[in-house]
Amino acid sequence: MPEIKRAKITAVGHFLPENRLSNSDLEKMVETNDDWIRSRTGIRERRILKDDDKASAYMGMKAAQEALDQRGLDPEEIDVIVVGTVTPDYLFPATACLIQKSIGATNAYAFDLSAACSGFLYSLTTGASFIESGRAQKVLVIGSDKMSSITDYSDRSTCILFGDGAGAVVLEVSDDDTGIIDYSHHSEGDTEKLLYQPAGGSMNPATEETVQENQHFVHQDGQPVFRKAITNMTKVITEVLDNNDLDTDDIDWLAPHQANKRIIDATSNCVGLDKSKVMINIQDYGNTTSGTIPLCLYDWKDRLEFGDNLILASFGGGLTWGAIYLKWGIK
Repeated sequence: MPEIKRAKITAVGHFLPENRLSNSDLEKMVETNDDWIRSRTGIRERRILKDDDKASAYMGMKAAQEALDQRGLDPEEIDVIVVGTVTPDYLFPATACLIQKSIGATNAYAFDLSAACSGFLYSLTTGASFIESGRAQKVLVIGSDKMSSITDYSDRSTCILFGDGAGAVVLEVSDDDTGIIDYSHHSEGDTEKLLYQPAGGSMNPATEETVQENQHFVHQDGQPVFRKAITNMTKVITEVLDNNDLDTDDIDWLAPHQANKRIIDATSNCVGLDKSKVMINIQDYGNTTSGTIPLCLYDWKDRLEFGDNLILASFGGGLTWGAIYLKWGIK
């Protein structure tokens, strides 16, 4: 049997638009207020990409360039590009292909992966599998979403949640004991339509009626999604810990999807993980969907130490959820 190689993160980049949309700004747009938003979500502001000629590919490209520069890699060294997104620039070509062209990764093949807020984790394990199999040496994994493009700013239940942003990591073959060690992913077809975009696909193509009825925006049934997120993230984190004979004392950091601070707090409490070990930046960026976890890794990169045990965990539309156990490999 050929030896299975381990993939590790060797660089991390990010991009955030300059424009900030604060809770005070939202008070002027919809019936809400700062105290209500903070108490229920933990969000203070979010970033919005205002440029009409820029979208997820642009943000992903900027994050990718930073990661490549940080590692000192030529884009032509990249073998594969995987982009997690639910807001692709177009249904086709893939956003990953647009990024591949813009950064000059001429030797890479590229594709998008759609798993909503779990998109980055699904993409990360997909990218790692290429390295583990020996089919690739260097993989670029990106999470990028321009959520403002599918947010209804007259719907106070959703417009307070989402922001725009992107994060990217470089995966390479590990030459030590660090890297991605284990993961678990799950799905449950959302037949109840708890979290979805009603129109724009082949089931319900765009028409004058779908546009007038705001069916091209994200729709969410908040309470059931809230409960499922806590339950399933708790279960999958526990599953990964048990599979690797770990307890919470062995974990240095939890990087959870940033959907709602109450979800993050409840999940860490259920798992029994001290809040000092939990990465939280939702107050500054809101829910950037595929971008949240790599943005956490970027914001914490100077605090992460070589060999730290990390759990990454997510829950999103699909429904999808998952967790990854890795040892941090950047010195």
